[in-house]
Amino acid sequence: MRKIVIVGASSGLGQRIAMDFARAGWRVGIAARREAPLQAIKDVYPHNVAYSVIDVTKEDAPAKFLDLIETTGGMDILLFAAGVGFLDPELEDSRLDNTLQTNVVGFARIIAAAYKYYRGTPRFNPGQIAAITSVAGTRGIGVSAAYSSSKRFQQMFLDSLDQLSRQQHVNVRITDIRPGFIRTPLLKEGKPYPLLMSVDHAAPLIERAILRRKRVAVIDSRWAVVTGLWKLVPQCVWKRIAINF
Repeated sequence: MRKIVIVGASSGLGQRIAMDFARAGWRVGIAARREAPLQAIKDVYPHNVAYSVIDVTKEDAPAKFLDLIETTGGMDILLFAAGVGFLDPELEDSRLDNTLQTNVVGFARIIAAAYKYYRGTPRFNPGQIAAITSVAGTRGIGVSAAYSSSKRFQQMFLDSLDQLSRQQHVNVRITDIRPGFIRTPLLKEGKPYPLLMSVDHAAPLIERAILRRKRVAVIDSRWAVVTGLWKLVPQCVWKRIAINF
């Protein structure tokens, strides 16, 4: 039985993907800050699912994560789906801190722990570290400065581990999943987000990217076009574009 561990499985994409893999017969380890949603998934798939309450911003998160891997019976794939984000043109201290603690510090802790797990666990088939970053990491977005910057950090961290794994001969594959706007609890209700996708639309695309071990997957094709165009815009022009959601 193949095994996947999903960090950030209490709602949205993480929850849906956990349910899909459990339904397909995988052994699934799930983690999040809230226990009730995790227990609800386990109640549906009691023989496939193990869970642990983990707050990635806490110092004990890596140890709890490794315990969850053991409880799950191993880990073929990690999917990091935890994250927070705000529209924050006022650059409020509490929002800055929350975003950076979760999306930067917490992310790095768990991804590094997964990398070291694979490095210390010789295996014939490669392990996989997959993370849901964002198209927002493509360019700095003024109204979401901390969020877009944190997503850029995530993408660079994954790039770095991809290189490091070659240098250290670690049998692991890296998958950077970059969705556009998806209708999840992360988004503010009632806002007219462009090219908004449903979880039903996005989740299968993400699952396919994971199973195909894609290095970078932009979700979906429309956003691949948008981000490709973003990269062509000179900074002297980009800074004059009024992006607001």
